[in-house]
Amino acid sequence: MPWPLPDGDADRLALAKGYPFPAPALSYLFAEGDHRLLDPGEELDPALFAGRTPVLAHGSNRSPEQLARKYGSDATIPVSRGWLAGYDVVYSAHISQYGSIASTLQYAPGAAALVSVTWLDRRQLARMHETEGPTNYQFGELAGIALTLEVGPAPVLEGAAVYLSTNGCLARGREPVGLAAVTARDRPHAALWQEAALGHVRSRHRADEELERMILRSVADSGYRRALVEEMRAEAVPARAPHFAPDTR
Repeated sequence: MPWPLPDGDADRLALAKGYPFPAPALSYLFAEGDHRLLDPGEELDPALFAGRTPVLAHGSNRSPEQLARKYGSDATIPVSRGWLAGYDVVYSAHISQYGSIASTLQYAPGAAALVSVTWLDRRQLARMHETEGPTNYQFGELAGIALTLEVGPAPVLEGAAVYLSTNGCLARGREPVGLAAVTARDRPHAALWQEAALGHVRSRHRADEELERMILRSVADSGYRRALVEEMRAEAVPARAPHFAPDTR
């Protein structure tokens, strides 16, 4: 793990079921392990964003709680909320090392999702690469998009870096599953909270186990988790992100 897990079962279960973790109702400045809300009408120094890469955060990276796990108190990161047109935030067909079903983006014409943008300097981006890893996510750019920001150096971004799942989308029937914790407009498929999504995976792939046992084994046993992910991937809804180009550098 690129950051330490809690030791006790109760804390591990709470972490897994808590994804994508609380996110403020406004843009914010993450600093010294905490955050300060940014009023949409606030005049911000352009230097705050200078030299930083806008990285779209669709899941846990929206949350100051998760940024604190990844960066501790040694980072200052502006985080802008915004509406991403033409996409929804859905569950990826994999379980993370901490037992949650993580998120990804799925093309959904006519929909829009309320996401965030983390503005990362070079060192922070390298750290983010470490935490996202190459196993389940591919880094690249969404170009030719419309991402309307609350605060930032421009009111609309036409491109942003992003991590997208390499596993496809969690399937429920023949449809992907949206994250109920992420606000969306005109979502074309059902959405579930994290515990319900985990329950769906349990009933589909580990019906002989209690939900909590499946989660804890996924955290403690990497072989068990990999086998479960392979089953999820085998019936995943194919990922669609026509605006995405992988980073080949």
